[in-house]
Amino acid sequence: MSGTDLTAILPFIVLGGTAIIVILAIAFCRNHRLTALLSLLGLVLCLIAIWPASDMAPRHVTPLFVIDRYALFYMGLIFAASIAVLLLSYGYLAARREQPEEFYLLVLVATLGAAALVASDHFASFFLGLETLSISLLGLIAYPRDHEKPLEASVKYLILAGISSAFLLFGMALIYARLGTLEFARIATLLTVNDAQPNLYWLTGLALIFTGVGFKLSVVPFHMWAPDVYEGAPAPVAAFVAVVSKGAMFALLLRYFVTANADGFGPVPMMIETVAIASILVGNLLALLQDNIKRILAYSSIAHLGYLLVAFLAGGALQIEAITYYLVAYAVMTVGAFGIITVLSAGAAAEIEDLDAYRGLIWQRPWLGGAFAAMLLSLAGIPLTMGFIGKFYAIAAGVNSAMWPAVIALIVGSVIGLFYYLRIIVAICATNPDDATAYIGAIPKTGGATLAVLTLMLIGLGVYPTPLIHLIQVTAAQIAAK
Repeated sequence: MSGTDLTAILPFIVLGGTAIIVILAIAFCRNHRLTALLSLLGLVLCLIAIWPASDMAPRHVTPLFVIDRYALFYMGLIFAASIAVLLLSYGYLAARREQPEEFYLLVLVATLGAAALVASDHFASFFLGLETLSISLLGLIAYPRDHEKPLEASVKYLILAGISSAFLLFGMALIYARLGTLEFARIATLLTVNDAQPNLYWLTGLALIFTGVGFKLSVVPFHMWAPDVYEGAPAPVAAFVAVVSKGAMFALLLRYFVTANADGFGPVPMMIETVAIASILVGNLLALLQDNIKRILAYSSIAHLGYLLVAFLAGGALQIEAITYYLVAYAVMTVGAFGIITVLSAGAAAEIEDLDAYRGLIWQRPWLGGAFAAMLLSLAGIPLTMGFIGKFYAIAAGVNSAMWPAVIALIVGSVIGLFYYLRIIVAICATNPDDATAYIGAIPKTGGATLAVLTLMLIGLGVYPTPLIHLIQVTAAQIAAK
């Protein structure tokens, strides 16, 4: 590899080096603060390393990875989300008996797998990144080993991860049997020359790959694991799964479909539209029946992935713009919502996740209750928040492509979602609360500062989204040109 190649993959080198340093630090000196500082410093350096890497973009580094503005943008989003999760986790872990140092190592390795996913241009690197991410998540979900729910959630995720990997591998094998290549760009070339047309192998392989990805994204009908895993996992881990894991997978799915032109054949668009509509309606309707905040957010995430699939079907630069902005907004909203649960649970024996426990929160912790309300209103798509811009983008993309059933489902789902988001806000603002939240202790400083930044981003980029939109347009133009 040349020096240019090494510069292009500098974020990977820094992140891998950080993981090794953290391993050695744990081996020689167990110290929670030191491990957290090393991990955070490494992720910050990864963000900084994106700048020299961008000077080399676009560049293929071996046939497996492509370093372009699209990959670097999503790497930046993944690194930023991981930093937020680690900051939220510090106070949360400090109050628990479990040794916290390995938690940071698992987050670093999972982040490395997610970064590999968004830069993948080949099925081999796709699978390598996916398994690196998934295996690390198994440990993170089960990290509080002295509780049954995290262990149960981890076993469920293990089973579903194995099933989804099997679907993915079988689908890759069928596509290779049809075309003789695993490179995304080469697949598109082979399908457009020499009168090569998709046949049963190709379409079946594509359906199996989408099934495997569907499990990872928890879209309907592959969604049943999500509420149980979100409820059982520690709150910061649930945020990581919802944002980093799903965001990286969706970014990879978008690159594959755009580069390989996979959505232009046969019944593929109809299949995706059906899944999108089902995810929106099922996710929102099932969320109405929940009294557990984490389960509500789990079903909400299923619906939001349905909204993203509506934008996914739009095609062209608007498709990529809509998806990218929505994923950024989704990251801010979801990390913020789970961050509230994390900081409130930091000093408690068990996580505070029942709806009744949040009654009157805004009167006892005004800024914390206000931040939670802002996150929920953004998830509902209320104006002056990032969530509103994201949903507007998704609706515009659907209207632009005349996908009227999906657009109608998006609007109806948003109306249904407004009910259960407002239900939580009503509980937060209850004027005659009992002592349900009286046991809330001191808020960790790192968690409080992180939530403050997320809230400012939520409102600031909702009121004035132009800088972010401009950056996204530059990113979208590069991948759309392929």
